[in-house]
Amino acid sequence: MHIITTHKNTDFDGLASVIAGTLLFPGSVGVIPKSVNANVAKFLSTHKTAFNIVLPKEVNLDEVDTLTVVDTDQWRRIDRLNSLQGRQELKINIWDHHQNGGDIKADFICQEPVGATVTLLIREMKKKGMELNPLISTILLIGLYEDTGHLSFPATRPEDAMAAAFLLENGADLNVAATFLNPPYEEIQKDVLFTMMQDTEKVNHNNYTVGINILRLEKKVPMLAAVVTMYRKIINADAVFVILVNDEASSTVIARSGVDRIDVGALLRQLGGGGHPAAASVTVKTKDYGPEEIKEKIIELVRKNRQSGAVVADLMSFPVTFVSPDQKMNEVREIMQQESIRGVLVGTETDLQGIIVIWDFKKLKLDKQWNQPVKAFMVRDVSVTKPDMLASEAAQFMVKKNIGHLPVSHEGKIIGIVTRTDILNYFYGMLPE
Repeated sequence: MHIITTHKNTDFDGLASVIAGTLLFPGSVGVIPKSVNANVAKFLSTHKTAFNIVLPKEVNLDEVDTLTVVDTDQWRRIDRLNSLQGRQELKINIWDHHQNGGDIKADFICQEPVGATVTLLIREMKKKGMELNPLISTILLIGLYEDTGHLSFPATRPEDAMAAAFLLENGADLNVAATFLNPPYEEIQKDVLFTMMQDTEKVNHNNYTVGINILRLEKKVPMLAAVVTMYRKIINADAVFVILVNDEASSTVIARSGVDRIDVGALLRQLGGGGHPAAASVTVKTKDYGPEEIKEKIIELVRKNRQSGAVVADLMSFPVTFVSPDQKMNEVREIMQQESIRGVLVGTETDLQGIIVIWDFKKLKLDKQWNQPVKAFMVRDVSVTKPDMLASEAAQFMVKKNIGHLPVSHEGKIIGIVTRTDILNYFYGMLPE
């Protein structure tokens, strides 16, 4: 017997990947955990019989010889199938887009950093020339859109968009998808959202704003993850962490990020949770951390986070071209042309006196000025930076100062220079090899 399963608190990507797996592997049975997200439960209440899926308790584990796990690679996230762990004759396959380094030892692994796990399974469907009906296409599209934020999350890859196009070609219904991805908010969700908006602690780090909130709920609130997503957008934060106090025994953290430089999945994995760069969660036992301790731990992790990108030392050019303050402007122009650079520093590595850039040449209106020394035209108040400044910070600093060149100083010595072009190349993924 071949069963295909996914993680507890199943989201649409997990459900869609299980359904896709049952189509790719004829004769297999999908096993959906008892605990699923509220919008998934709503979908299953009307659509469950259309798919070959069952609950874990309905499976005779003694008959299972093949286990395919989708959208996770961790045993602890699988519902009621622990007795399969360690079975020698069991063949295990993994399809996952998370890069967690989980503990499931598999015979076959397809684990790539695409926006949604279902994208990997759609790739196989396309290879096999499979055609899908509109119902299947719609549920797969819902899973794809949920995990990629309608193809807008930073983790989205070109293949995700091509997978969406394939599903639309096969009749995926965007109206149905919108119904389950954007469910109507009731008063209880509105009240929770209003409460969160009133009590947000914001942490500024590396030019990003992170919102943190502790929320004590008197009763269960459906669609909380969707509320947290909306909350981040309303308070205009780059990322949010909402700590939900379940009871005296535990708290659950739901995190959302809108920038690829804050990987909430990586941050919450340090607390034992999981997820991906844009969305993650973790349940923490109170005996380990209380709500306030969780908040302080998250702030600590955010401040230590180095996911915010390269530092200036990674981008700078060196060695730096220097000219003497008395060097003539025509000679400086020739140096810049020969070296294909747009600016030079004036002085020495230990005595920076100024900077001259190609735009400064516009100051020269008369031919005779080209024989004058560079010190007559250079900018004397030169901003410098440190090699460990983040690229994102350097970009903000250069915009604020309206400069295109930023010398890099270390222990009183100029060791390099970073330009606006270097920064742009980094942010658009065009770093030199």
